[in-house]
Amino acid sequence: MDFSEVYPLNRENLLNSSPIHRYLLKYAVLRTVRGLKFCSWEEGDVHMRRRTIFLLTTMVVALLAAAGVALAQQDPATPHPSGGADAQNVIAGQYIVVLKQGVDDPRSVAHAHARKYGADLLYTYDDAFKGYAATIPARNLDDVRSDPKVSFVSADHRVHATAQSLPTGVDRIQGDVSSTQSGNGSGSVNTAVAIIDTGIDSHPDLNVAGGTNCSTGRSYNDGNGHGTHVAGTVAAKDDNNGVVGMAPEAPLYAVRVLNNSGSGSWSSVACGINWVTAHAGSPTNIKVANMSLGGSGSDDGNCGKSNNDALHKAICNSVAAGVTYTVAAGNSNANFSGFVPAAYNEVLTVTAEADFNGLPGGGAASTCRSDVDETPADFSNFTTAGSADAGHTIAAPGVCILSTWKGGAYNTISGTSMASPHVTGTAALCIATGKCTGGPANVISKLRSDAAAQPASYGFVGDPFNPLTTGGSRPVTLYYGYLAYAGGY
Repeated sequence: MDFSEVYPLNRENLLNSSPIHRYLLKYAVLRTVRGLKFCSWEEGDVHMRRRTIFLLTTMVVALLAAAGVALAQQDPATPHPSGGADAQNVIAGQYIVVLKQGVDDPRSVAHAHARKYGADLLYTYDDAFKGYAATIPARNLDDVRSDPKVSFVSADHRVHATAQSLPTGVDRIQGDVSSTQSGNGSGSVNTAVAIIDTGIDSHPDLNVAGGTNCSTGRSYNDGNGHGTHVAGTVAAKDDNNGVVGMAPEAPLYAVRVLNNSGSGSWSSVACGINWVTAHAGSPTNIKVANMSLGGSGSDDGNCGKSNNDALHKAICNSVAAGVTYTVAAGNSNANFSGFVPAAYNEVLTVTAEADFNGLPGGGAASTCRSDVDETPADFSNFTTAGSADAGHTIAAPGVCILSTWKGGAYNTISGTSMASPHVTGTAALCIATGKCTGGPANVISKLRSDAAAQPASYGFVGDPFNPLTTGGSRPVTLYYGYLAYAGGY
C-alpha cells in the first residue's frame, strides 16, 4: 500500500503542490463573523499526490494494541486517494450483463446463458436492474452481447472502501441541538439506513437490524472496521456510553460488498444495491443508503444507458424505489467528475472539511493529522462552481472523526468516507421528523437548501460564502458545497 508522505513546508514542496494546496499553504484562514482574518501558516502539511490506480476513498486503520503500534492499510494521518486509469481496474473475463426491460425472470435467463455460453455465474439481479454477473469466456463474449435478451454488457471493475463522547463532527453540524439532542443520553430515530461497505460489527453501541453478504465470508459482519466506523457516525446509540451518531439508534442494515481488506467489485456493489432496492419497502423500509466507496468513471446523464454503466443504472432504479444515496466525494484532491458514484447526479455527494473542536470560526489546533481548522480537508475531492455536479454537493466534517470500530472498539480516522455518514444520518433524522418528505430528490434538495440557509459564520473557508479560486491563466472556483446542518430536524 502506497502512503502519501508527511513533509515540512518549504519552497520546493510549495511549488510542487496543487493550486488549492498552495492557497492553503500560504494562508491559514480564520473566519470572523463579518469577514475573513488571515495569518501565516508555518506548520507542516500532507502532500496528496494523485494516483493513477483505483484506490480507497478513505483510509482504514487497525491498531495492534498489544505492541502499541499502528498497523494501517492507510496511514491514520492520510486518507488514501481513489481514482486513476480505468483500464487498470478491469477484472479480466468478468462482466455484468444487463438484460432488456421486458425480461421477467433474469435468473432463468442467467442460468440458460451459463449453459449456452459457458458463463460462470457470480450474482443475479432482479430489483436494481434485470441481469447477472459472470465470468464469460472471451470466445463467447460477442455472442452474449448479441443475444436478443441482452441490453448491454459492462466490464466488471475492482472497488475499494474510500478510510460516550460527542464526536466533533456531530457537534459541528449541530446534531446535539436536533430533535434527538445527540449526546444527552436518550432518544432514537426510526429511519432504516443501509451501510453499503465492509459490513457492520456486532457492536454494543449499534442497532444492527439485519443485512446481507455480497462479498467473501459467511456473514455481513465487519472484518475490516471501515463499515462499522461509518455506521457509528450515522447511528451510534445515545446511551451515555461510547459515542453518539447523527441519528441515534436508527436501524442499520449491513450490506457487505467489500471484503476484510476493503476490496470488492462493481458486481458485488451492484448486488448490494439490488438487495437495498428489494428492501426499500415494508417491512424493512430502507430509506437512506451510505456508500463510502468508489473508483474512476463518469456520469453520462442518462443513468448508464449511454455509456453502458450497470452501476449507474442500479443506483437510478434504487433511487426510483425511494432510497436516498449519500456518497463520499473521494480523497484525491481532484474534481470528482471523474469518480463514481460521486459523479452521478442522482446521489448526494459529500466533500470533507477539517474541524478539530466541533465549533465554527477556525483557529483550533490540529489533532490526529495536520490540516487547517475550518477549511476543506486537504485530501477532499471537489467540483467547480456553476457545474452540474454543484447541484448535488454538500460538505461535512471528515478529519479526525471518532466512531465505532470492529471488535467493540472505537477509532479515530479521516476521509470523505467519514464525511458522508454525517449527511446520511442527517437525512435519516430529517425523514424521521417529517421535515424531509417526498422522494430522494426532495430529500437532497431539503438538506442542501437548509445548509445554504445558515449564516456565513456557520460555514468554513471554501464554502460558497467564502470560495477558493485557483491561480494561473485560467482560474477556477472550487466548489465544496455548504456545510450540512442538522439543527433544524
